[in-house]
Amino acid sequence: MFTKSVSLDKLHSFSENTIAHHLGIEFTEIGTDYVIARMPVDKRTHQPFGILHGGASVVLAETLGSIASFLCISDPEKVAVGLEINANHLRPVKEGYVYGKVTSIHLGRTTHIWDIRITNEQNKLVCISRLTVAIVNADR
Repeated sequence: MFTKSVSLDKLHSFSENTIAHHLGIEFTEIGTDYVIARMPVDKRTHQPFGILHGGASVVLAETLGSIASFLCISDPEKVAVGLEINANHLRPVKEGYVYGKVTSIHLGRTTHIWDIRITNEQNKLVCISRLTVAIVNADR
C-alpha cells in the first residue's frame, strides 16, 4: 500500500518544529499498511481537569493520517492536505501514553480516508477518529 520506504528517524525529522513535536508525538512502527505513534499524557496534552484533551487526540489522529497519505502518494507533484476529521472520545486518560494506529478505509486518486484508533497503555480504546485527506497539486 505504501509507495515510499521511510525510516522512523525520517518520520521524526518531519515533525521538528511542528505541533506533533511540541506534544511529544513519536512514531514507533511502520507496517506494510499501517503506522503507529504514541503521545504522552501530561501537562502538554491535558485539559484543565487533568485528563487527555480531545484536541490532542485529534492532533495525533491527523498526524498519523497525514503521514500515511504521504507514504501512499507516488507523484512528487502531489501533496496531502486534511479535508475533514471527526473523533469520538470514549475513555479518559490521566497519565502515561496513548497509542494511535492508522489504517486505510479508502485510497482514491483525489481523496484518502483513514481510520485512526487510539488506545491507552492497557490497550483499551480511548478515541476513534476518521480523517479525510485531499490529494492536491503541490503548487496550488
